[in-house]
Amino acid sequence: MPYVKTDRLILATFTIEMMKVSLVSNRELEKLTNFNVPSEYPMDVYKKLLPYKIERFSQYPEENEWEGIIIRTEDNVIIGDMGFKGGPDENGEMDLGYSILPSYQGNGYATEMATAFVQWGLKQPKVKKITASCSNQNDPSIRVLEKVGFKQIGKEDNEIYWVIEDFR
Repeated sequence: MPYVKTDRLILATFTIEMMKVSLVSNRELEKLTNFNVPSEYPMDVYKKLLPYKIERFSQYPEENEWEGIIIRTEDNVIIGDMGFKGGPDENGEMDLGYSILPSYQGNGYATEMATAFVQWGLKQPKVKKITASCSNQNDPSIRVLEKVGFKQIGKEDNEIYWVIEDFR
C-alpha cells in the first residue's frame, strides 16, 4: 500500500510485524513505529482479528499491501485502521473496511481517509469497483459511505450493501 495522505491524516501499511507487536503492548508498537498509540488501540473487535490477519498475510503477503493504520498528523497518533480486504478479486472488486477509535469519532476522519483511499483504490490496475457493508443501525458509517459516494445496492437482514465504481 502506498502512503495515502490527506490534510490531517496518513494511511500507512499495517505490517505483520506491527500487528504482532500490537498484540504484545502499545509501548512496543510505539517503539517500532514512532507513532503515538492510545491505550484503546487496537479496539477489541480488531484485536480479535489480528491473529487471523497475521496468519493470512504470512501465507499471502501481497494481501498485506491493502491493510493500513490511520495516523492523525497533528500529534502523530494512531486513530484507527482502514483497508481493502485482500485486494482486488478476479472480478476487480475490493471490499472496504475501517474503524476509528471511539474517542476520535465524529471529526470527519473516516470520511476524509475513505475518500482519499477509495480514490487511490479505483486508480489501481484491475480494480473496477469497491464494495462495503455496514449495519443498518450504524448511522455514522452510513453517513461516511454516502459522503464518499457509495450507492446502496441491497439490504439483507440487518446489513446494508454498498458499491462505488470506476467508470474509466
